[in-house]
Amino acid sequence: MSETYDYVIVGSGTAGGLLAHNLTQAGARCLLIEAGKNFRKETFPRLEGDASAQMYWGGGFELSHDASMAFLRGKVVGGGSIVNQGLMDRFDEVAFDDWRAESGVDFFSLAAMEPYYDAVEAKLALHTFTAVERNRNAEKFVAGCEACGYEWKYLRRGQGDCGLEEGNDCIGCLNGCHRDSKQSSMVVFVRPAEALGLELVAETMVEWVEPIGDEVRVHTTQAGAKKTYQARRLILSGGALGTTGLLLRSGLKPRFPALGKYFASHPQFMFFAIYDEEINAHEGYFQTVNSKDPRFRPRGFKLENVFAGPASSALLFTGYGRAHHNIMRQYRHMACAEVAIRDENAGEVTVGGNGRLTIKKPLTDQDRRRMKDGTAVLKEILAATSPRQVLESPLYFGLHLMGGSRMGVDPAASVVEPDYRLRGFDNIYVCDSSLFPNAPGINPALTVMALAQRLSEELTR
Repeated sequence: MSETYDYVIVGSGTAGGLLAHNLTQAGARCLLIEAGKNFRKETFPRLEGDASAQMYWGGGFELSHDASMAFLRGKVVGGGSIVNQGLMDRFDEVAFDDWRAESGVDFFSLAAMEPYYDAVEAKLALHTFTAVERNRNAEKFVAGCEACGYEWKYLRRGQGDCGLEEGNDCIGCLNGCHRDSKQSSMVVFVRPAEALGLELVAETMVEWVEPIGDEVRVHTTQAGAKKTYQARRLILSGGALGTTGLLLRSGLKPRFPALGKYFASHPQFMFFAIYDEEINAHEGYFQTVNSKDPRFRPRGFKLENVFAGPASSALLFTGYGRAHHNIMRQYRHMACAEVAIRDENAGEVTVGGNGRLTIKKPLTDQDRRRMKDGTAVLKEILAATSPRQVLESPLYFGLHLMGGSRMGVDPAASVVEPDYRLRGFDNIYVCDSSLFPNAPGINPALTVMALAQRLSEELTR
């Protein structure tokens, strides 16, 4: 048994890193535990396949119980903020109104969350793209939207000096930013917190937690050996799957009927348009625009102009041998966009006797209607740019994993109290996307940080 910390924080991603920084800065003795490796900008894997194997749970992706859907989550110090696209959007009133109606939590509103958005944004380097920064992939998307009469917008991203004028390509940051330009949790919060005295242990799996009186024991496995840490307060920030799985492994399902339920993921469906001319969508800033048409929001979908490296793109196409090779040899001629839907929170996460997660995530009838609606619009946009061929990936996946330990006032439908405490426990808190009442239909990273900022201010008053 180690000495007792003021806080043990499980998970170093978007919420955990910020909490560790703010609490350490306020004078608390904090331990941050991360299951993934502790890379620095000089040591991130350079090869796409190596990065997938070393920086994601499941060696690249995890599958739903019937293998119909793949889920991506980072397993690295900095969590998903290391491997995501760094987009920073505030929620709108549509998202917060739905959250408030379903959860009964009164601070779910733009007005109540604005001070925390402001505080987080002041810590980040933020950049909104302009016309000169669009690559050919973005140009095709914009041209198609304008030809069809759909509105689009420039994206805002957390980034500093990306060095594109030096020949860098932004797509490389999906494997970890080699310049510390992307405003990841590792760069903005974890490294500065270490300089203030934060203790970090990486490659450490938290197996279960054990509340004992006024303290909590955190049982871990490190390099095959068991080790237990002790804290006056425990904060779970392992994400929808990490936090929910840990609570399930800790035997808490009987106390919480809603634990593991209401899982959502913003399912995403990929389309590739192939042109006679080279597009080179992997060059420059690989994502600068997406849809902003007011007609799409109530229909439950949005369109994103995206791209991926050759290994990841190859996985999105079925087929073997020459047929698959003929697709991939056209990589430089591909543009790419996706339909992302605001899904119903009908998924459920469970844990088997071996401690392994099982993820059930069916597409509901509403999900399928939204997918078909968005697909029809995207096909129209791509057709307006006169491609030689449009390919639809038969695979779909979830990047924004949400719910499973959601916040609310109803004990039958939630796990976490509005004060972030695990219901019935005074010294265990949950702060990450697992507490989301439902899917917002907006990139969640900035709001996760704003929720963490709010909790840190409550804890340090």
